Amino acid sequence: MLDFWREALILVAGLWAGTINTIVGSGTLVTFPVLLALGTAPVNAIVSNAMGLVAGGFSGAWGYRREARSVPKTIVRLLPVSLVGGLVGAYLLLHLPESVFAVVAPVLILVAVLLVAFQPRLSAWSKRRQSAEETLPELADRQRLPPVLYVLVFLIGVYGGYFTAAQGVLLMGVLGVLFHGSLQQSNAIKVILSLGVNLIAAASYLIFAFERIDWVVVALIAAGSLLGGFLGAKIGRRLSPAWLRAVIIVLGLVALANMLIQLLDGA
Repeated sequence: MLDFWREALILVAGLWAGTINTIVGSGTLVTFPVLLALGTAPVNAIVSNAMGLVAGGFSGAWGYRREARSVPKTIVRLLPVSLVGGLVGAYLLLHLPESVFAVVAPVLILVAVLLVAFQPRLSAWSKRRQSAEETLPELADRQRLPPVLYVLVFLIGVYGGYFTAAQGVLLMGVLGVLFHGSLQQSNAIKVILSLGVNLIAAASYLIFAFERIDWVVVALIAAGSLLGGFLGAKIGRRLSPAWLRAVIIVLGLVALANMLIQLLDGA
């Protein structure tokens, strides 16, 4: 019975993560605290979680296929940069000592929580800036992308390959400022770039960290996030953003407290 409830909790967390990843990003701030609470080692949790969320990335990308078809050139330009960043991030996760992750992860969780908390202000500022530019969505794919956008997408890819949490929020913030399409076009780009990072990280884990993969966790998160990705693309916009953000922030703070306690106990 205990195993059943453990697996059910992971499945629900995957469903939730897949849904909010498609809407705003930061789904790992749901699944990661759950896996930690159930006793999964932090690096193993990140590895298994990233592999499971690939399925949700595919369903989310399918849900946003119409918006993605309106910006094919932008996606083709940015995706390779994101993939290289994800490869670097996965390499760092697997090759830096686990003690480094134990110290860095709480900082990354705090950054992710702050990004989720301030995301409405960032989005509002992005909307005002886009209105000032008066760029039509149908012309967005012809935009000459500034070099700083490539640099930032690469760095976000490194972050995503290393930790994954809230990389979608980071991408939406950057695209909102430096890409002059609609927010829905930016969201489609975000979903595909995040999927690319998770895919390259998952391939790295399969080759170099097979022993760290918990396949039951991967399967449960994959099943939940696959459905969640469809829900996020189809009906997710009807959910209360404030409610979702509040829960994400609480779960993120729980994960932060959990990791700080583990860090102090190990000191």
